[in-house]
Amino acid sequence: MPASFIRLAAGALACALAWPASAQLLNEKNPSAAMAMTIAETALETCTKQGYHVSVHVLGRNGEVLVAVRGDGAPPHTMENSQRKAYTSRTFRIPSGEFVQRVKDNPTTGAVHLSGIIAAQGALPIKVGDEVIGAVGVSGAPGGEKDEACSKAGIDKVADQLK
Repeated sequence: MPASFIRLAAGALACALAWPASAQLLNEKNPSAAMAMTIAETALETCTKQGYHVSVHVLGRNGEVLVAVRGDGAPPHTMENSQRKAYTSRTFRIPSGEFVQRVKDNPTTGAVHLSGIIAAQGALPIKVGDEVIGAVGVSGAPGGEKDEACSKAGIDKVADQLK
């Protein structure tokens, strides 16, 4: 074998071995089960005190369901709706009501056709600073702004832990 080939092969091997050494673990914040329960319970209680029969979903960083609850008397469709609202908020990192406005501004947006997405107000992202670590969605109050207010109450309850 020529010496130049051996040097080239050794250089390639050294690069291949050095690349994984620069890899690092991700350090991510995630809502705990206790935090998700507190958010859901507070959102549900807030709406219930106002006479609304709602369902609540709290999703984690990857859009996975952490807590799902259908309040007493809440119609069956509110379970799916609250999850889709929360998923929309988590996916786009914005309140689901902002997504509603995006769809109004551009009715042909393809995002509205994605699985699990819905253009309906009622969900808010859960943030640590600017980083979205989950979302909470509520469905069943008479109007998305009322659902969103209950979502906000849930997040506000744990605001001191989101720093």
